[in-house]
Amino acid sequence: MLTLVDVLRARLRIAAHVRRTPLVTSAWLSAAANATMALKLESLQVSNSFKSRGAFNAVIARLERGGGHLTRLVTASAGNHGRALAAAAETFGLPLTVFTPADAPQAKVAAIRRHGAELRADALDYDDAERLAKAFAKKTGGEFISPYNDADVIAGAATIALEIAEDAPATTALVVPVGGGGLISGVAAAAKSINPQIEVTGVEAAASCALQTSLRAGRLVPIEPGPTLADGLGGNPDPDTITFAFIQRFVDRIVTVTEEELASAIVGLVDGEDLIAEGAGAAAVAAVAAKRIDVAGRSVVAIVSGSNIDRRRLASLVQTD
Repeated sequence: MLTLVDVLRARLRIAAHVRRTPLVTSAWLSAAANATMALKLESLQVSNSFKSRGAFNAVIARLERGGGHLTRLVTASAGNHGRALAAAAETFGLPLTVFTPADAPQAKVAAIRRHGAELRADALDYDDAERLAKAFAKKTGGEFISPYNDADVIAGAATIALEIAEDAPATTALVVPVGGGGLISGVAAAAKSINPQIEVTGVEAAASCALQTSLRAGRLVPIEPGPTLADGLGGNPDPDTITFAFIQRFVDRIVTVTEEELASAIVGLVDGEDLIAEGAGAAAVAAVAAKRIDVAGRSVVAIVSGSNIDRRRLASLVQTD
């Protein structure tokens, strides 16, 4: 399991490459939840998502362990991890191949290309992209770096919890988006190491709630994921993922939000806070605004995990509303 020493080492590794993101009080969300609500704006992170923390930590840690030598990197991604890892690979002059679904958001795909990574954007969905990436890494001898099932990636994500603890020590609850579980694994483990009483709630899209389903079953259960605005949260986790054990131990509950609630949260952040968030990035806000969890009277931080949304999609949501 992750230790605070691991997280502190990760913070030192990535300090020169990522931002300490703002933690801002949200009057709009506070009124909706009858709570003191703050937003941790990883949407303003390098590469516009929290993924930069794990990507840079994974690359630098591997360079440390390999004496400065790394061959080709390979990953699968719905978009954000691929973009973040492409930036890290570019920084250290490493070749990278990224496998994404064919329908990955163009904002994310274009950013991956800008950083010089080789893009394979022809998978049927995220699960297919992960299968293709692992097979390619095995065939070519590349180093596969999972977006979530990787100790270094999780340690990088956990640095968010350090910043929250320092900037808002009175926080009693955290609300965190859940895809493969890397973000919530790191944040929950670190936060509960600092304050064992803090409550951690994960948020999945109802259309793709693999980890909530698995928690109820007590084991990883594959689902048939549906389409969702929160493309970064879709798909099944690796059957051997280390994140499930983290979630079982450190996460108090996982709730789900509908597509309508995700859309409403994206629009609410624009109208109430002048902030842009993608579907996955708005998931924690959606759960609070829709009262999927009761946080009344508490001091709560919701993580806004990313802002890589296609302009046309954002425009259509705002215009429809």
